[in-house]
Amino acid sequence: MRPATRTILILASAPLLVASMSGCLHRRINIVSDPPGALVHLNDVQVGLTPVEVDFTYFGVYDVRLSKPGYEPISTSEQASAPVYEWPGVDLLAELIPANITTDIDWSYTLTPIDRDIDSVIERARQLRDDLVQGDN
Repeated sequence: MRPATRTILILASAPLLVASMSGCLHRRINIVSDPPGALVHLNDVQVGLTPVEVDFTYFGVYDVRLSKPGYEPISTSEQASAPVYEWPGVDLLAELIPANITTDIDWSYTLTPIDRDIDSVIERARQLRDDLVQGDN
């Protein structure tokens, strides 16, 4: 093989070699609750019972709902923030590192048992009514 041909083959195969050695960026949200076994919805999609791990594709705000019989439901929003190696531009360099990089976002929730004492529920309703009436004045 002529030296010029060999050089062209090496240069042409270099991007393939680099691509085959590059790593991967994995993203995962881990959700736990106390007590465990709460049903989790992320952005209105059921993802499982706690503790649960969910792969995700974008960073930003997620709507989170947890429910479990006998406990008050939780409905909130959470922020999944990108680490530095996931910033645009930097992420391209991170992809070239020949290693797997995992970004874990951890969210934890404590569920409150439902208060089944009728007198307590009525008292809370009265207090809420009084607070709303005072807020109108």
